Amino acid sequence: MKKLFIAGHRGMVGSALMREAAKLGGYQIVTATRDQLDLLSQEAVFDFLAEEKPDIVIIAAAKVGGIHANSTYPADFIYENLTIAANLVEGSRRADVPRVLFLGSSCIYPKMAPQPMPEDCLLTSPLEITNEAYAIAKIAGLKLCQHYRAQHGITYHSAMPTNLYGPGDNYHPENSHVIPALIRRFHEAKESNAATVTIWGTGTPCREFLHVDDLAAACFHLLSLDSPPDWVNVGVGEDVTILQLASLVAGTVGFKGEILTDPTKPDGTPRKLLDISLIKSSGWSPVVSFRDGLAAAYQDFLTTLSSGAARL
Repeated sequence: MKKLFIAGHRGMVGSALMREAAKLGGYQIVTATRDQLDLLSQEAVFDFLAEEKPDIVIIAAAKVGGIHANSTYPADFIYENLTIAANLVEGSRRADVPRVLFLGSSCIYPKMAPQPMPEDCLLTSPLEITNEAYAIAKIAGLKLCQHYRAQHGITYHSAMPTNLYGPGDNYHPENSHVIPALIRRFHEAKESNAATVTIWGTGTPCREFLHVDDLAAACFHLLSLDSPPDWVNVGVGEDVTILQLASLVAGTVGFKGEILTDPTKPDGTPRKLLDISLIKSSGWSPVVSFRDGLAAAYQDFLTTLSSGAARL
């Protein structure tokens, strides 16, 4: 049985990893809440890993948010995410952890990257400015793993998922990602019998969305490989416009009114579609359909809302 430490086990991704590990079996799962372990404290992280000595560390902990949060708090995003990555990667090396999987984001790729975006377009041109701070921190985490692997001969590698959604998401009206933000907005509009809902931007940017359970399955697939890529894209290989997404969410929620756009708000990157040929060639593919995933996500929102557990 392998000892597995999941950093960030209470988040949406961490919770999905916990479910997948339990389903697969064969893992002794180690966790620590924020009160038990401050990932921003180098001393605390080093001591924790030295004591626990896990066989595998998955770095799913991160400070995350949507366009508003990223553009409003860039210093917080770059500092906290850089620190988490550096503490956990170096702490793992010092504790002789043989396997580390770092989770990044598709926003590491250039704003005007070729579409779909292959892994080798990294650092070929400027980033999208609205989430540059977060992206730089994630690029640094990826490069930490790559260079530690090259220098120390340890299998530290990374997965770069596209936009995620699913159970346990954050529904904060300003700091959430687009799907949970739309679920909450359309639900509240339906409940109040609002005639319209306005979405940020022009509605024309295209986005790809991966159910968090598919990401969790991809992570354990990568951990099963003897020689995984230094970093690999994890997505579904197709995208929708934000306006199409809004219509899908409205239909899922049952909102019957009109959807308006607000071109005065930023759109972000025009398109972010991942090239997933590398991970597919290794034997993994997503299985959750978008419509089924949205329906399950809305049901999770309703369940957590009624129980008072929703992250609002």
